[in-house]
Amino acid sequence: MRIISTNLGKPTPIEWNGQQTTTGIFKYPTPDTLTLETESVAKDTISDRRVHGGIFKACYLFSSEQYPYWKEKYPQLDWDWGMFGENLTVEGLDETTLKIGNIYKVGTALVQVTQPREPCFKLGIRFNDQGILKEFIDHGFPGTYVRVLEVGQVAVGDEFELVEESSNGLTTQQFYQLLFTREKDATLVQMALENEALPERKREKLRRFLK
Repeated sequence: MRIISTNLGKPTPIEWNGQQTTTGIFKYPTPDTLTLETESVAKDTISDRRVHGGIFKACYLFSSEQYPYWKEKYPQLDWDWGMFGENLTVEGLDETTLKIGNIYKVGTALVQVTQPREPCFKLGIRFNDQGILKEFIDHGFPGTYVRVLEVGQVAVGDEFELVEESSNGLTTQQFYQLLFTREKDATLVQMALENEALPERKREKLRRFLK
């Protein structure tokens, strides 16, 4: 995997359900290196820390290979990297094989794959179509958040070096599908419960599906 764009966002005012709020989803490429901190990316905007940022959502990665699919569906948009609110646009990121818990060295930072992105209304605002939320879920390639184990800097061209592969086989896509499917696969649920790279509250929500 290799970084092909580093992206930052500024606070953007929006209106939702008749109320004014702000969002940081409008991210655009920057020539600067990014500093990955323990709970966020330095100089980036996080408008609602209840659902964004934090230890398990410090930085968001999205695959450049998914852009052609979405460009074809939304050709009217002004396309650039960062469209999905990702801090890092990454070449070679494949959710079907990317294991939750994998640890990578990238630039001078050390990061761990934690959880896929679950879309909210702000993605719909970025795309000017709330219908993208269901499409995003159905498509099954949500990108991933990472935990920053060692603070450091990353830049365009930096490659992800696998330092430690997760002993738990749960992939990003498997967990993403587990979140949204009605019929939960008991084996995958058990794998999720045993995967300490996932936030505890995420695992607890799945525990009730074990018989």
